[in-house]
Amino acid sequence: MTTPNLVEKLTAKAGLVSATVRCVASMDEAMAYVADVCVGKEACQILASGCDAPLSGTAEALCETKQDKIICAPEMPDEAMAALSAHCAERGVKLITSGMRAHLGGIDIGLTMAAAGIAETGTVVIRSLNEEVRLASMIAEIHIAVLPARAIVADSYALEPRLVEWMGQPDFTAFVTGPSRTADIERVLALGVHGPLELHILILEDK
Repeated sequence: MTTPNLVEKLTAKAGLVSATVRCVASMDEAMAYVADVCVGKEACQILASGCDAPLSGTAEALCETKQDKIICAPEMPDEAMAALSAHCAERGVKLITSGMRAHLGGIDIGLTMAAAGIAETGTVVIRSLNEEVRLASMIAEIHIAVLPARAIVADSYALEPRLVEWMGQPDFTAFVTGPSRTADIERVLALGVHGPLELHILILEDK
């Protein structure tokens, strides 16, 4: 069981790096939140303006890939997918689990399950063998990670035994702390240049 202090500390630290954190009591509540965020956000901003103007064949094909609000949710548990499918159908949101490379016009929401959380830095740890999960956490405008409260540890040292185990397998492990940011351009902080504009962490309470 995770102590309330770890949840509170992760929430506070993640907030300092512009992540949004919310505790949810059930997977259904989490999936309703995901669908609502997708419906409430502006249309995907990845495309340049001017899709209504005469376009080349390549540009026209790109615009055709972004006609709906899209959530990509690869490798989510069956319970989550059942709930999310129902919420998306109710709200008119397109739900996919693969083929992100075919949606170069933009993905609104990338949804992943976090393998761990680090309270000290407000970090979520995403682990997967599947390229779609890597893409979901990197190229969507908003990345939402569902983090079981029991998977939160105090610091990276506490995660070390699990990391050693994971490193013995051919997987991909990413430490995500806040949305993508850079100050490379004239030292002005910009969000979303190399990845998602927003990171939402949904802490799934222990049952």
